[in-house]
Amino acid sequence: MSDIKNAPLPRQVADAYVDALVELDPITGTYLGVPESSRRLPDYSPAGQEALADLARATLDRLAEAEARPGADSDAERRCARLLRERLTAELAVHEAREPLRAVSNLHSPLHSVRSIFTVTPTDTEEDWAAIAERLRAVPAALAGYRASLAEGLELGLPAGPRQVSTVIGQLAEWIGTERGWFADFVAPGPEVLRTELDAAAKVATAALVEIRDWLRDVYGPGIEGAPEVVGRERYARWARLWNGTDMDLDEAYAYGWAEYHRIHAEMRAEAEKILPGATPWEALRHLDEHGEAIEGVEETRVWLQNLMDEAIEQLDGTHFELAERVKRVESMIAPPGSAAAPYYTQPSEDFSRPGRTWLPTMGETRFPVYDLVSTWYHEGVPGHHLQLAQWTHVADQLSRYQATVGMVSANAEGWALYAERLMDELGYLTNAERRLGYLDAQMMRAVRVIIDIGMHLELEIPADSPYHPGERWTPELAQEFFGAHSGRPADFVESELVRYLGMPGQAIGYKLGERAWLAGREAARQRHGDAFDAKKWHMAALSQGSLGLDDLVAELSAL
Repeated sequence: MSDIKNAPLPRQVADAYVDALVELDPITGTYLGVPESSRRLPDYSPAGQEALADLARATLDRLAEAEARPGADSDAERRCARLLRERLTAELAVHEAREPLRAVSNLHSPLHSVRSIFTVTPTDTEEDWAAIAERLRAVPAALAGYRASLAEGLELGLPAGPRQVSTVIGQLAEWIGTERGWFADFVAPGPEVLRTELDAAAKVATAALVEIRDWLRDVYGPGIEGAPEVVGRERYARWARLWNGTDMDLDEAYAYGWAEYHRIHAEMRAEAEKILPGATPWEALRHLDEHGEAIEGVEETRVWLQNLMDEAIEQLDGTHFELAERVKRVESMIAPPGSAAAPYYTQPSEDFSRPGRTWLPTMGETRFPVYDLVSTWYHEGVPGHHLQLAQWTHVADQLSRYQATVGMVSANAEGWALYAERLMDELGYLTNAERRLGYLDAQMMRAVRVIIDIGMHLELEIPADSPYHPGERWTPELAQEFFGAHSGRPADFVESELVRYLGMPGQAIGYKLGERAWLAGREAARQRHGDAFDAKKWHMAALSQGSLGLDDLVAELSAL
């Protein structure tokens, strides 16, 4: 062991980990804004996965040494060390269970990472486009490594779920196109001086998509036929730890989901009565689909959402938040075709040269009901994901790069975003029954996620006081039917969401359970301060902590 006095502190260990991770994972580098990453893609083969695991193991060894150094017990060092250990330990548990050897998902997989990274790769200069051409030529090797991992999983009897595979095959068909594929469209705006190179590189990347589509269809799909769609309690607990940063009581969480279902349902009935007397909440929402406030046109909707976020920033800054100028910039975007149905957010690069962006998948639609947009953009944009993740980036020098970026715990971020929706309701921004019913529909979706995600993966019993199939045990089929009956969203969205939950077990529960943690932390801080509680000060302190798992979030929020 080296001299303890000369050992790095935990935050230095964490940042050294980020530097090493960027070398192994240039997609992470691009999200961070590292220019050198723009030409490369990760190694998704079993050897590439083992290299990431080796880095995690070595970092944990260095962290143990760093924690013994004088000064490592400060709040800043302690918080960073705790996050780094929890995250790397959870990631290693997933790796050692060989989960990456069956990583097929309609939203979160190497395939999706390889395509989506191009949407945030810089395109400002001729040099940027030359880097893109090189990255496109790297697509075949990246996908070959991914295929090797799936093939090894197949040999070891570790199959992905059949719904995941069939859905991804359909997504690949859309990306490949018939006359012109997604990569060809992506390079179309590139400079004419590189036209031949870009078009050729796009063809190489598209051919790699065709190759893995055909292999999934002809080899992998038949090889996993009849495999289970659900993961069972042991695998689910492992994934839930990764997504939520806590070893949770899954049965208690399931019961909480049902309690929230009943509470939200009662509120929804009250709002629906104001819109269409005598109607159920979902009849009222279907009425709003045709007769409610709506925006016509994709570009018109993008602009409307931009204005919504700009107005929220203008009205919240100085009253409920204190925002730096660079945090105030956020862009509304339309998601590329072939995306999953859910809107999403991408955080800014470390230097803010690429701003935070919200993304709307259109799913072929050109008319968008407002009730389904307002609270969603409070969630994805302002004061939701954008304010939290951009603020982390803004204060990264006071935290560590790790806490502000790759150490993110999903349930912390999704919990804040759901808390942000509720905050806007508390502040009176959901100005009529139409918008408030849309907000409650979104809340209901998050409660239903807890119920069906835990319920179907653990095959739990539906409680006796359920209005739906009481006493039966959850299956994916029952989960899809239940979700569809309790959502104002179209059938293709419901289908996409169910496939998402099957392929990302334990992630979807983090919204509601994370919100519960944020609310508990706020209430504890309010009780501690009494009349002196300052919501603006609390919000900014809470948003400046960096990432925390749910194990630590309530305690840290309560102490602010």
